[in-house]
Amino acid sequence: MLIDDVTLEVSAGKGGDGVVRFTRTMMNEGPTGGNGGRGGSVVLLGVPDLGALRTFRSVKRIKAGDGGHGEQNTRTGKDGAERIVRVPVGTVAHDLTNGRDYDVVFSGQKVLVARGGNGGFGNFHFRSSRNTTPERANPGLPGEAISLRLELKLIADIGFIGYPNVGKSSLLNALTDASSKVGNYRFTTLEPNLGVYFDMILADIPGLIEGASEGKGLGHKFLRHIERTRVLFHLVAADSKTPVTDYANIRRELKKYNPELLKKPEWILVSRADEQTPKNVAKIVKQLSKKNPNVFAFSILDDESLARVRSVLSEIARGFSNEKPLV
Repeated sequence: MLIDDVTLEVSAGKGGDGVVRFTRTMMNEGPTGGNGGRGGSVVLLGVPDLGALRTFRSVKRIKAGDGGHGEQNTRTGKDGAERIVRVPVGTVAHDLTNGRDYDVVFSGQKVLVARGGNGGFGNFHFRSSRNTTPERANPGLPGEAISLRLELKLIADIGFIGYPNVGKSSLLNALTDASSKVGNYRFTTLEPNLGVYFDMILADIPGLIEGASEGKGLGHKFLRHIERTRVLFHLVAADSKTPVTDYANIRRELKKYNPELLKKPEWILVSRADEQTPKNVAKIVKQLSKKNPNVFAFSILDDESLARVRSVLSEIARGFSNEKPLV
């Protein structure tokens, strides 16, 4: 099961205490208490693993190491161990305590979310010509403690959307080496599946239903994964009794959830064209073309129609290559 939304209690390490120490060497008496070490910080690390948040099904608290106390002979205590938290690329980290958000958008990216506390000064730090034997040392400071929500939003080039059981997983399998489960069930896909078509990431977004924007079905769990998809392939089944209504219903759910989703480039793919007569399929395509001119029918059993899908993907890929890089 894909875990894509968790809330954690995160604590950076406390700084070590400074200490009061004096040398007992003859003719060289004086303060030698060292400073405490810095507390460890908590850092997010982006990884190309969609399942990285599974760790937090049972783990709800994250703690970095405390700094070591200062030592004799002005030695500084050891710094606390940094805590690295692996999160999938595409994760949005919400610092609920301070109202800050962080995006993890590439593999290897590190994001500091909770800074470790400073170590306290030992008495050597407080020596002066007027106070040659200070008996003062500072305690270490606490590290930052926050509530952190980790929300995964897939980053994909092409997102397959539509009602359940319209052929999204089957198309993904036909185009890539993905092994998505397929079958005639109301909810076959219970988590997003990814495949790679040349250099493009294709995502099978689990089936949406009416009321998804209000949380029906699995609601927002599915819709959030569309937000970072660059292009939508909207699948409509040719054997549906109301294909145009199906299309309109899903578009309405997208608008309710986030109107910006309607601005994404979209292609309508009429699936299962082999299960209807060519005349009926042509009628559906004509009706849908009034909603969006980028529409055609296909069947995964028809190599020629799959070639059309691949041709469209190649066209989209060329468009991506001509886009100006984001700065």
